[in-house]
Amino acid sequence: MEDLIKAIYTTPIIDNHAHPLLVPPAVNTYPLLSITTEAHGDAIKATTTSLSHIRAVKQLSDILGCPPTWEDVVNALNVENAKPHHAWAKRCFEGIETVLVDDGLGNKDEIYDYGWHDRLTRSECKKIVRIEKVAEEIIDTLMKNTELSPDDIFSGTREAFEMVIKDAIEDPDVVGFKSVICYRTGLDIPPHLSISEVREAFTDHITSLQEDGVTHFTRVDGQPMNAYLVNKTAHLIANSDGPKKPFQFHTGLGDNDITLTKSSPSHLQQFIRKYPEVPIVLLHASYPWTKEAGYLASVYENVYADIGEVFPFVSKDGQEKVVREILELCPTEKLCWSTDGHWFPETYLLAIIQMREAFQKVFTEYVQDGALTVPQAIRAVEDILFTTSNNLYDLGLEMKPLPITTDLPSRLLEAPKSDAQVLTKFLTDNPTVKFLRIQYLDYTATSRLRVLPVREATAMLKKSPDLQLSATPALLGLLQHDVIIPGVTASGEYILHPVLSSLKPGPYKGYAFAQSEFRNVDGSEVPLCPRTALRRIVTQAASQNLTFLLGFEIEIVFMSRSATDGSLSPLKNSAGHAYGSSRTLHGNEILDLLEDIYDTLEAADIHLQQWHSEAAQGQYEFVLPPSPPLEAVDMLIQAREIITTVAANYSIRATMFPKPFPMMAGTATHAHMSISSPGGDEKQVWEPFWAGVLKHYRAIIAFTYSNPASYDRMVDSCWAGGRWVCWGTQNKEAPLRRVEGSHFEMKTLDGLANPYFAIAAIIAAGLIGVEGKEPLLLGDAEKDPGQLTAEERKELGITEMFPPDLPAALEALVANKEMVNLLGSELVERYVNVKKAEMEMQGKMETDKRRNWLLERY
Repeated sequence: MEDLIKAIYTTPIIDNHAHPLLVPPAVNTYPLLSITTEAHGDAIKATTTSLSHIRAVKQLSDILGCPPTWEDVVNALNVENAKPHHAWAKRCFEGIETVLVDDGLGNKDEIYDYGWHDRLTRSECKKIVRIEKVAEEIIDTLMKNTELSPDDIFSGTREAFEMVIKDAIEDPDVVGFKSVICYRTGLDIPPHLSISEVREAFTDHITSLQEDGVTHFTRVDGQPMNAYLVNKTAHLIANSDGPKKPFQFHTGLGDNDITLTKSSPSHLQQFIRKYPEVPIVLLHASYPWTKEAGYLASVYENVYADIGEVFPFVSKDGQEKVVREILELCPTEKLCWSTDGHWFPETYLLAIIQMREAFQKVFTEYVQDGALTVPQAIRAVEDILFTTSNNLYDLGLEMKPLPITTDLPSRLLEAPKSDAQVLTKFLTDNPTVKFLRIQYLDYTATSRLRVLPVREATAMLKKSPDLQLSATPALLGLLQHDVIIPGVTASGEYILHPVLSSLKPGPYKGYAFAQSEFRNVDGSEVPLCPRTALRRIVTQAASQNLTFLLGFEIEIVFMSRSATDGSLSPLKNSAGHAYGSSRTLHGNEILDLLEDIYDTLEAADIHLQQWHSEAAQGQYEFVLPPSPPLEAVDMLIQAREIITTVAANYSIRATMFPKPFPMMAGTATHAHMSISSPGGDEKQVWEPFWAGVLKHYRAIIAFTYSNPASYDRMVDSCWAGGRWVCWGTQNKEAPLRRVEGSHFEMKTLDGLANPYFAIAAIIAAGLIGVEGKEPLLLGDAEKDPGQLTAEERKELGITEMFPPDLPAALEALVANKEMVNLLGSELVERYVNVKKAEMEMQGKMETDKRRNWLLERY
C-alpha cells in the first residue's frame, strides 16, 4: 500500500487540458472566487458557503500558514504572488510534467502565451487550438473590410479556417483541437449539413450585424455554422497524414451559458460513429454525466474520458464518486486527467491536492476490497496521470518519478488548526503567560476585556474545540459609564469568541491579549460586531481581487499625574517640546519610558518602524508596520494598550484625546493604506477606489470623527486634514494625501474612533467606487486646500466641506443609502443610536469636566 500511495504522489502529471494564467494587470479583472465555481455575476457571491469553497480555503490556509478565512487566504496569496521569479506559481505547478494549453479563454492581452508556462513545468507546454476562437478571429478581421459582402465573408471564412486548421495539424507545438459547441448549441451535432444551409444562416447573421452597425465580431453562435466548424475540423483531422491529433469537447458542467441537458456526451454518439479515425476526448468528467462518458470511452475505440474540472469544483465526496463512476466501465488506458486550471495558479494547486486525496481514498479501498492488486492500482494511477495522455497526444515523454517530498518554504508549513493547538503553541513559545485578556472594542471605542487564567482556558478547550465566553447583547449598546442606550436590553445571549490568531504577549508581564468577535449561540455571525463588520467588508473586497496593506501612526500625548489628587497636567520637564526636537529625549524618565514601550512592543511581535516627538507638549508618534486590515487594526489596539499600560507604570497618562491643549496641535491616528493585490498601483484600479472614498467621505467622517471633541481638530492649515473634501499628492494639508501608487494617507481619523468601523467604512466606500467605476473627478490639490481661492477650488472640483460636527456627520451617514446598505442598516442604526445617547450624556457635562472625563478614558 505504501508503494501505491507513493505512486499517487510521485507520478508526473500530464495536464491534458488547462488555460493560461493572467498577466498581473489583468488579475483584478476576474474574481478570485472563481477558483472553485463556474458561477459568475451576482451568483458568485454565494459560493463562499459551498463545500468546494470551504474546503479550498482550509487547504490553502494550511499551505500558506494563515488562519482559515477567505480574507486571510487572499492576503497571504497576495504576499506570495508579490515574490519574484513566479515562485508561488511554480509551487502551484509542482508535480506537473507539461500542460496542454487551450488559450482561447479570455482576451490575448490578459493572458500569458502558452509557451510562457514552460518556466513552471519540467517539460515544454503544448497548445490546444480552440476552433471557435479561430473562426471568430477570422470573421472579425473580414468584417472590418467594409467592401466585403456577407457572402464574401462566408467564403473567406471557410477558406481561411481550413488553412489555419491544416497548418495546426502540421504544427508540432499543436497537439490537439478543442470545441466549445456544448456552450453554443449543445452536443447534438447534426451529422449532415448542406453548405447552402450554412451559408444562408451565416450571411443572414452577418447582414443583421452590419445593419446594426456592428464591426467587431465576437461569437460564433448558431447551429449551422458551429456544426460546420466541428465537422470540418474532424474531416481535416481524419484525412491528415500521420498520427491523428485528438479533438477535445467540452462536456458537462460549465457556467450558466450552457444548456445542461444538451451537455451530456451521449448526444455525441452519431458524431463519434461518423469519425472513427478521430480521437475524441470528453472533457471535465462530463459531470454530472460521468457514467455516460465512461460508457462511451469503453465501447468506442476512438473515445477517451478526461476526469478534470471536478477538482476543485465538486465536493470531496463528489470527487470520489466521480472516480468510482468513471471506473465502473472505463478501462484506465482510456482515461486522462486535467486541472482545467485557468487564470489563477491556485486552480492548478487545488486540483492536484484534491485529485491525490481522491485517488488515495478510492484506490486504497479497491486494494483493501480485493478489486485491484497494488501493481494494478499503480498501473491505473500511471495511466490516468501520465501514460494515456503521453500516448494519445504523441508527446514522447519519459515518465520520471517526482521527488517524494516537496521542498516548501518554512512559512508554507501546515498551520495549527484548532484553538487548542494555537493556544498550546503560543504557551509553549511564551511559558511565562498566566492570564489571557479577551478583548473587544465597543461602539464608543472603549476597549473592554475579560481576564481568563490560562489554566481555565486550557480546561475549557478540553471540553470544546473553540474558546467561548458567554456575553450579553447589551455590551454592544453600552456607553462609557456602563449605561445601556434606549432600545437595548440585557436579555438574550451572545458568545464572545477570542480570535486566537491575534494572540500577543502583553501589555504587562504574565499577560497576553487576543481580540474577540461576538457570535450567536449557534455560532453564526453577529452583524453588529465591530470586528466582524470589518472582516466582512475585507472579505467582500477580496472576492473582487482587492486586498490591502494598512499601517497606522499612533499619536499619543503623555501627561503627568499628580501624586496627591490624581489630576492631569502637561508632562513635566517638557516645556521645550517641539516636533522632532532632541530636547524631547532629555531626562532619564522619558527615555526609560520610551525604551520600555519599545521593548514591550517588541515582545508582542509589534515592530515599530520609527517614533519621534510631535508638536504638542508631551506628544509622540509611534509608526506601526503595514499589515492586512484586520491584523493591522488588531495591532493598533494592542499597541495602544501597551503604550498606555507602560506609561501608567510611570504615573503618566497616555491619552489619544483629539485636542488635549486648545492652543497646541491635536492628536490623530493617521491611517496609511495601499491596494496590495496585483495591479493595485495601476491607475485603473486605485482611481475608482479612492474616488469612491472621496465621494462618500462625508459619511465616513461619522466613523472617523466619532465624538464632538473630534471636530476641534477640523481646522485648516494645521496639518490636520482641514475642512474640505479633497486629495493631494504629498500634500499634508489635504485630508487624503497620496504618497505614491495606490498608497494614500487618511489624516481625518482620531483615537476616539472605533478603527474597525472606520476602516470598514473606508474600504466599503472604495468598493462602491470600484463597482460603479467611479471617475476621479477631483483634481490633485498641490496647495493647502484652506488657502485656495474660490476659483482655484472650482478648477479642482473641490465643492464639498466636511460636516462641521458629529450630528451633521451622522445625518450624512444615514442619508448615504449605498454606505448604509453595504455596512448593514442594523449596524448603522445601532451606531447612530449609541452616538446620540453618548452626545446627550456628555452634553450635560461642563466643558472642563467633559474634557477631563474623556482624557481619562481615551
